[in-house]
Amino acid sequence: MRIAGAAKLVVVVAIFLLTFYVISQVFEIKMDANLGHIFARSALDAAVRSTKPPRYKCGISKACPEKHFAFKMASGAANVVGPKICVEDNVLMSGVKNNVGRGINVALVNGKTGETLDTKFFDMWGGDVAPFIEFLKSIQDGTIVLMGTYDDGATKLNDEARKLIAELGSTSIANLGFRDNWVFCGGKGIKTKSPFEQHIKNNKDTNKYEGWPEVVEMEGCIPQKQD
Repeated sequence: MRIAGAAKLVVVVAIFLLTFYVISQVFEIKMDANLGHIFARSALDAAVRSTKPPRYKCGISKACPEKHFAFKMASGAANVVGPKICVEDNVLMSGVKNNVGRGINVALVNGKTGETLDTKFFDMWGGDVAPFIEFLKSIQDGTIVLMGTYDDGATKLNDEARKLIAELGSTSIANLGFRDNWVFCGGKGIKTKSPFEQHIKNNKDTNKYEGWPEVVEMEGCIPQKQD
């Protein structure tokens, strides 16, 4: 009887050890698979991060050199979507900010620090050009001036207003017409014509929208004003 009892005990112990061994092997395999999946996922994420193109300020296509301000802007789309002006990764004017309107939208930036000085829009369809002229005359030397049209930015413009904008470096302002799309970046006290300007004429044969041309966009790097 004692021998039979001992034999049963041996069998139970053997079964227990065999079960423990099988479970441990399965658990180890599963752990290895999980760890392998984790390491593979980490390697894949690292590869994706390494191939993802870098993002530059305002979403421009390349980084600006030192002592330059990055900017990107777009005119309005018909009379539906307002213009957008971004400088140094700060959106100064947009429909989301609810500070744009029909006519010419203007943002003023300090040419030395990049600080936003003012944002305004002037209705050139149903408004008066006089406040716009006074605003243009009040701009201080060294100020960066960014402008974008929305809906119609030309009907109320007169020769005086066009001349003041031309003095900021614009070449297209003389030809800006009814419902043209136009974006411009210049400065008060600039000695040459600005390279930052885009203009599309309102033409029923080529318009993208009914009664309006396509949106114009522009990006670049504005040299910081030096003492």
